[in-house]
Amino acid sequence: MLRQISLATVGLVLGGIISVIGTAAYFTNNPTLNLAGFFYGIPILLGGLALKAAELEPVPFTQPTTEEVLTLREKQATPTQNQVRQDVTRYRYGQKVHLEESLERLGLSPTNEERPVLKGLREIAINGAYALVLEFDSSLIALDTWQQKQDKLSSFFGPNLQAEVSQPIEGKIDVALITTP
Repeated sequence: MLRQISLATVGLVLGGIISVIGTAAYFTNNPTLNLAGFFYGIPILLGGLALKAAELEPVPFTQPTTEEVLTLREKQATPTQNQVRQDVTRYRYGQKVHLEESLERLGLSPTNEERPVLKGLREIAINGAYALVLEFDSSLIALDTWQQKQDKLSSFFGPNLQAEVSQPIEGKIDVALITTP
């Protein structure tokens, strides 16, 4: 629940309200409330603005998760799959794209311009196994490069996982993290 709330928006709203109260108190000659409004409201407002500038929004699910897949997730999902799903579906601060460090370590992020961008994710069942599919916009990194890294992807995301790379349409790459027994 709290993962879906933007701290930047909370800071902006709270700081704005306290600053307005402080300003109103200044004009009504209420010095105590005036000082509290300025000493707390303006820093909170500025903090909210700073967070908003560094905010990275959560990645949306591109299709609803079925009950069958939810059951598979509860039974089969690895800690890595759960961590990736939770990390990319919450607000992040100070990063340019989701999974930025992972892409760099895998050699899939040579420059900021070429870096793939995670645009969506979905949960599906593949041959009775739970799979978390990461949907990347990767117009500057070819499918061949992704396929060369497929074994490295499997080992990077940990044991009991197999990574499968596919290209549904030109410029888009799907990485399926499939649970293996």
